[in-house]
Amino acid sequence: MRLISLNVALPRLTTYRMRSFETGIFKQPVTGPVQLRTLNLDGDRQADLAVHGGPFKAVYAYPSEHYEFWQQELGATYLPWGMFGENFTTEGLFEADLHIGDRLQISSAIIVVRQPRVPCYKLAAKFMRNDILARFLDSGRSGFYFSVEREGVVEVGNEFNFLSRDESGITIAEMNQLFAHDIYNRTLFEKAMNTAALPEDWRVHFQKRFHTANPA
Repeated sequence: MRLISLNVALPRLTTYRMRSFETGIFKQPVTGPVQLRTLNLDGDRQADLAVHGGPFKAVYAYPSEHYEFWQQELGATYLPWGMFGENFTTEGLFEADLHIGDRLQISSAIIVVRQPRVPCYKLAAKFMRNDILARFLDSGRSGFYFSVEREGVVEVGNEFNFLSRDESGITIAEMNQLFAHDIYNRTLFEKAMNTAALPEDWRVHFQKRFHTANPA
């Protein structure tokens, strides 16, 4: 399990479907050591802090193994690392294997698995196609956000090592299933509610949905 590309970007103005907005999704690979801080990597920022960034979305990671699927799915001849707006392009980490609350070390930093990525219109702007949003959700290939428990310096080639795992916690893949496909699955709902490291906004979202479906 290792980091194969480290990608950062500052927000820039872009236009999509006659709408102009600032976005930090246009990540570019960088070389050499980079400081990983509580809220982001040096050289990386988010444009809309109401929905992006924050302690539970400090670093976005995307498995390199998904790129082949998307090349076939989208008929693309080449997709560069960072195409999905990820900071970490990873090898050997998958949604089905990561539980919310799992703790990993990379170099001198300690990171914690927090949540899947839910795509917004900025991903559509990156790919210049609106259908990518539904395809992304349907695929279950969401990638995952980390919080930063201990700051450190990271660089390409660093290995990920598990420090602890919450085997009873909901996985990223199960979160995707509950959010987008099997939305009233009570077993997964209860598993999510019993996961201590689940961010509060996800907890509230699932509780509201189940209360609506099963009013007292």
